[in-house]
Amino acid sequence: MACYNCDRPGLVPCVMGGNNPVYLIAGGKQMQLGAFSISLAVKDITASRAFYEKLGFEVFHGDAGQGWLIMKSPTAVIGLFQGMFENNILTFNPGWDSDAQPIGDFTDIRDIQKKLKGAGLRFEQEVDEAGSGPGSCALMDPDGNAILLDQHV
Repeated sequence: MACYNCDRPGLVPCVMGGNNPVYLIAGGKQMQLGAFSISLAVKDITASRAFYEKLGFEVFHGDAGQGWLIMKSPTAVIGLFQGMFENNILTFNPGWDSDAQPIGDFTDIRDIQKKLKGAGLRFEQEVDEAGSGPGSCALMDPDGNAILLDQHV
């Protein structure tokens, strides 16, 4: 498998270029994985927000009182989550750009899951392949990093 944007080999593609969705080549066909962000498990959302604001991030969405904020810089998106999960998660949102806006043509999460399962990957959580619309599935990379595919459209 290789990154569509730069042709580097690898399981998880790199992110090259602004609002463009990330692509992954599997079985000779490209899949749009959607917008990429990293979801950070934080101990103190107020301290984390202040830290990332110093790095140039601004709050884009969320509610600190509920324990979550989505922050953006001109080239990156991060989520701060207090008390929601134990470890950081690489997150892809099929059907969204980096501004959380729907894109017209995208690869449905069920098709992504089918292709990745066909490539021999094992899922920790699966989306119902008979369904449609929003759904999520999760897998681990070879180093134990969690990857969440989370479709909202």
